[in-house]
Amino acid sequence: MQAAKPLFDYPKYWAECFGPAPFLPMSREEMDQLGWDSCDIIIVTGDAYVDHPSFGMAIIGRLLEAQGFRVGIIAQPNWQSKDDFMKLGEPNLFFGVAAGNMDSMINRYTADKKIRSDDAYTPGGLAGKRPDRASLVYSQRCKEAYSHVPVVLGGIEASLRRIAHYDYWQDKVRRSILMDATADILLYGNAERAVVEVAQRLSRGEPIDSITDIRGTAFIRRDTPAGWFELDSTRIDRPGRVDKIINPYVNTQDTEACAIEQEKAPVEDPNEAKVVQLLSHPRLERDKTVIRLPSFEKVRNDPVLYAHANRVLHLETNPGNARALVQKHGEVDVWFNPPPIPMTTEEMDYVFGMPYARVPHPAYGKEKIPAYDMIRFSVNIMRGCFGGCTFCSITEHEGRIIQNRSHESIIREIEEMRDKVPGFTGVVSDLGGPTANMYRIACKDPEIEKHCRKPSCVFPGICENLNTDHSSLIELYRKARALPGVKKILIASGLRYDLAVESPEYVKELVTHHVGGYLKIAPEHTERGPLDKMMKPGIGSYDTFKRMFEKFSKEAGKEQYLIPYFIAAHPGTTDEDMMNLALWLKRNGFRADQVQAFYPSPMATATAMYHSGKNPLRKVTYKSDGVEIVKSEQQRRLHKAFLRYHDPKGWPLLREALERMGRADLIGNGKHHLIPTYQPQTDEYQSARRKNSTPAGSKKVGNAGKILTQHTGLPPRASDGSKPWDKREQAKAAAEARNQQAARERAGAGKGKGKKPSKKPAVPR
Repeated sequence: MQAAKPLFDYPKYWAECFGPAPFLPMSREEMDQLGWDSCDIIIVTGDAYVDHPSFGMAIIGRLLEAQGFRVGIIAQPNWQSKDDFMKLGEPNLFFGVAAGNMDSMINRYTADKKIRSDDAYTPGGLAGKRPDRASLVYSQRCKEAYSHVPVVLGGIEASLRRIAHYDYWQDKVRRSILMDATADILLYGNAERAVVEVAQRLSRGEPIDSITDIRGTAFIRRDTPAGWFELDSTRIDRPGRVDKIINPYVNTQDTEACAIEQEKAPVEDPNEAKVVQLLSHPRLERDKTVIRLPSFEKVRNDPVLYAHANRVLHLETNPGNARALVQKHGEVDVWFNPPPIPMTTEEMDYVFGMPYARVPHPAYGKEKIPAYDMIRFSVNIMRGCFGGCTFCSITEHEGRIIQNRSHESIIREIEEMRDKVPGFTGVVSDLGGPTANMYRIACKDPEIEKHCRKPSCVFPGICENLNTDHSSLIELYRKARALPGVKKILIASGLRYDLAVESPEYVKELVTHHVGGYLKIAPEHTERGPLDKMMKPGIGSYDTFKRMFEKFSKEAGKEQYLIPYFIAAHPGTTDEDMMNLALWLKRNGFRADQVQAFYPSPMATATAMYHSGKNPLRKVTYKSDGVEIVKSEQQRRLHKAFLRYHDPKGWPLLREALERMGRADLIGNGKHHLIPTYQPQTDEYQSARRKNSTPAGSKKVGNAGKILTQHTGLPPRASDGSKPWDKREQAKAAAEARNQQAARERAGAGKGKGKKPSKKPAVPR
């Protein structure tokens, strides 16, 4: 992996003389107070401006400020016109556009495509403060405001949509976001290196369309430049029949050799992409090789080619060996340079050591920003994830190589938080990152790491080349909780428990000092089928961790519990898998309050499975085995009902499914049954019963005030608060209720009260 220029080695721009601002300005009045006549760079974001290193606009803004640039913020602008995009004036260098900390579609819609009622990144939690596909809209408005000003697109929405991608909300493959956004260049991943390089080169007068050699960037071009070797992706991982590959080392100037190769080669499909240029020497240079993916038009119409393109994309994510990619869209190419070089510890310290105010901008007054409230007492200690979970976008965005901060930098931030942030009570809510316990864990050999092309370091098992030493993290925990004024350090980030069990000392440290009664972990499933498609460990790893957790909790004299998280409707999951998961949950006494259904986020491997029905974790061909996909609303509801097997609302659906699956033996009132035979009465019935009153259409029976609801014809509730569900049982119970009612009426008439038996049937037909 080539060395990158350190972030702090660039010459400062002339505006450094203004010094750091208390907050990056959001208005012309603030600019005037700072003595600025203009901004060099304006960042447009879909989130409220919180000057904290957990928010992308703050990190990028403060980093560019440290390079000497004057940076303004336009947060959550009114996108209905260009006016809000002009309120800080014309930027001297460029607009930086991002949808926010989340993809705007995921931010606004649930996994069931329902509009969310709130937005955690907006003051007051109000929804509707950003448009759908915010990156597109903001970029277009910036161009309307100042058409000649470059637009630099970034953030997670741009990262995950940089290539032709399946869009869950439209149920179709959309083209690269660059084609729709009218942006000049796209920065993907954590883009500190790229944005500093772009800003520096633009400040020297270099035109934006000439900046094509920065790692971690994507841009539009019309042809492959001279000196590059273009390799067809289908020759790396052929999706169709396996044909003989034309020798890529043949000198194209040698006509005789070329003729021999052509005679060897089989007849090719004329519509299939070809190797368009061959180097004139026999050694392929990786840094001058670009892989041509199937065009947007092809992957849009062919799900198998889409899965193939997704597979090749993920094979080219290691910064040590990744090659450039190119994908044709119509008459132009979208070019993707290799991923950025990970930041060193010194650079991470530099980025997190900026003069953040650590609070929201004063313009929001006392309004609460839920996302900020969640993280204001937390500290990010690292970046990246080598887990490679197929449903997750962390690896695609932050990379698979862990980037760590030093102990000194982390301790300094805790002290700053303790001294500066209002409301600090001595409790640090989290000391983590994308994964709580990947801090300083890496490949044992940098050369092996450089050449590795595995999508995960921990699947199907922990790689023998992975150093699983947790000692540095343990030492950090001890230093942090020893700080004056710090009462408790909690760990709220996701824990990789299959790594944790490799270090019993770490588990003991965590359980003894850093769990606040409950620890959330994510086995995601119990069955091998879906787990393999997720690239997650088997449930045995969870069981091992659970035993260690309980052992160390008991030794510490603490009553603590694990809260496991699971996913419903993930690709590769059958109804039987969900049934077995529900049985496991019941055996272990777990009742999920909330259900996480699979959400097909752009560019994720699991999303490619969802769209194509193929498995990109293996070679993709037209004849390769398919993947079980859960798409219908009915089946998604069923899988969620299995996760919430204890919720009576889902019992009718579960009864029907279990009977269809031949597992009616799981329906009954015993402990070994999954769901009961009886269904609880309506809310009206239960409420009336609690109040000892009679609901409409009902009458009291007996001195105990039990209620016989005539409109259902059912007897009083059973001891488990249920009613018959099976139609035959229901009819039998209704008949019995009518007979009892008739008997009571006859008995009453026989006592001389002069009452006639009611002619109105107890149960209307």
